[in-house]
Amino acid sequence: MDLERLYTAFTNSAGVTTDSRKIEAGSLFFALHGASFDGNNFAIAALEQGASTAVIDREDVLQANPDYADRLILVEDTLQALQALAREHRRELAMPIIAIAGSNGKTTTKELVSRVLAERFEVTTTKGNLNNHIGVPLTLLSMTNDTEFGVVEMGASAQHEIELLCSIAEPNYGILTNIGLSHLEGFGGVEGIRKGKGELFDYLDENGGRAFVPQEDATLCDMVVEREDLAVEYYTRTIAEGFKSNLTGEYNRYNIAAAVAVGRYFDIADERIAEAILSFTPDNNRSQAVKTEHNSLVVDCYNANPSSMEVALDNIATMEAEDKVLILGDMLELGEWSAEAHQNILRKADKVAERIILVGKEFAAAHAIVNDELESSYSLYPSTAEALGALENSPICGALILLKGSRGIALEKLIEKL
Repeated sequence: MDLERLYTAFTNSAGVTTDSRKIEAGSLFFALHGASFDGNNFAIAALEQGASTAVIDREDVLQANPDYADRLILVEDTLQALQALAREHRRELAMPIIAIAGSNGKTTTKELVSRVLAERFEVTTTKGNLNNHIGVPLTLLSMTNDTEFGVVEMGASAQHEIELLCSIAEPNYGILTNIGLSHLEGFGGVEGIRKGKGELFDYLDENGGRAFVPQEDATLCDMVVEREDLAVEYYTRTIAEGFKSNLTGEYNRYNIAAAVAVGRYFDIADERIAEAILSFTPDNNRSQAVKTEHNSLVVDCYNANPSSMEVALDNIATMEAEDKVLILGDMLELGEWSAEAHQNILRKADKVAERIILVGKEFAAAHAIVNDELESSYSLYPSTAEALGALENSPICGALILLKGSRGIALEKLIEKL
């Protein structure tokens, strides 16, 4: 691969795109491909729509379009080329980067940390949840000479994915929010999660980086001890006390504490840290407190796993309300651990609310097994669409309602009827 030519094309472009339907004039188009699509088929159309250059990995496209030869860059693999370009750009800019990974709370922590750092630095951060093998390179390539600090969220559903992302972003600092029970199927169990998420600590340990670690988290502290050369900035959850936020849930105090720890490490005054934290209002169905005409909602249905489900239930249990309703959707990607995990959540939920609505086949199967142990009133629906129809016929009024489930269940569709 001619990385020099590719980087020159990038620096002369108006930015990178991987979607031929969203071409901006002068952009650099990467023809990525997957099981059901091939961006190579749209490379010429991207050029005709205004892209300056298209990066392809099929020689027949180049041979069939000799008139575009000077605007086509042929590589062995377009995804690997995108990642290599991002790494090269990151090295050229040479700014500090903090990577944020973990089982739960990554996006919230990323938003808080980026706002705090922005009180002192020009910050570029991951947009939304573009945190995978494509999103991380795109985040890096969105950084400019004006960027003074990068905040990069790293998601993973299997081992070696964080390792890959670190090799691209080359972070100087890192935060593991926690080691929870997420993507059990992909990681191959609890120990696989610990090993996979720990790849961030591995990279920092091997490359002279520094990790921010909460002292109360025994698992993370043990992982630090296992890496004797890892530089660590320990902090305690109590440093979040006194910092007001728009986040609901006591579990978010850990996310706030991480942002405070980072801010103080980089000499940002507490007053400015406080302003930055308070400026963040959660959206996208993450820990949102929503007041409707009829009910008070805690909307936390962007994602769900046993760990995040438990803390959501613990939170709703502490909230005062005469009538509490739980609307719980299946936790996906748990593999062979799914049945036990859903059964355990039902046992816990049964102690939190008298009315519980379950959406999805996993909770239905779990309910059938542990039904004799349960005392609350349950309604079961195979899908969100069927739950929506039930709510139309039997509305809920005057209740405190938790909506918690995996993204694929789409519980947010129920909000309009609550």
